[in-house]
Amino acid sequence: MFTGIVEERGKVLKVESKGRGKRLILQIPPELTDIQLGDSININGVCLTLTEKREGAFLFDLSYETLQRSTLGELKEGDTVNLERALRLSDRMGGHIVTGHIDGIGMIVEKRREGDFFNLRVKLPKEALPYVVPKGSIAIDGVSLTVNELKADEIEIALIPFTLEKTNLMEKGVGDRVNIEADILGKYVDRLLRFREKNSKGIDISFLKEHGFIKEDGGENG
Repeated sequence: MFTGIVEERGKVLKVESKGRGKRLILQIPPELTDIQLGDSININGVCLTLTEKREGAFLFDLSYETLQRSTLGELKEGDTVNLERALRLSDRMGGHIVTGHIDGIGMIVEKRREGDFFNLRVKLPKEALPYVVPKGSIAIDGVSLTVNELKADEIEIALIPFTLEKTNLMEKGVGDRVNIEADILGKYVDRLLRFREKNSKGIDISFLKEHGFIKEDGGENG
């Protein structure tokens, strides 16, 4: 579990083929000192497991599913990635609940500067659209951001100087693809409502008889 508050940026040292998957080799800043084998790390919005450590290098395996559903397969040597370690129970929730299980890939369709800020307009994948609301939260490449505006299948967000300094979003431009994860809370609400709608019989004669409100002879109890 993560918060979408990026801690540091890493650098891609190498990407190797591994069957239908790939192996991602990263240089991670020394500030992230307590990463151990088996730890979960959010890399550009995708939850990955550290499988091996070498001198100055951290290795992550990318499954075929991860390559199909995210932009990690497009990474190349020299690219920078957003990094966040898993949330500890004692941490403050600075962003929102981020699982690292992305919904799909979006695309930046506009990037414009307004003073020290940048506004991004992002086209969302259809899988994420039902769970996005104005002023709600969304994770883009693992960064927790607020949806300023929602029009059809596009959102507009504002990037403050701190976000531009701490993440790789400053390097992104029009046409770049980004990993999208909608707010998990919306998904749970949607699932609950769909389940109740599918399984609810409503209040009818059978329901009243089953629960003792109507006798079999047609009389009422109580």
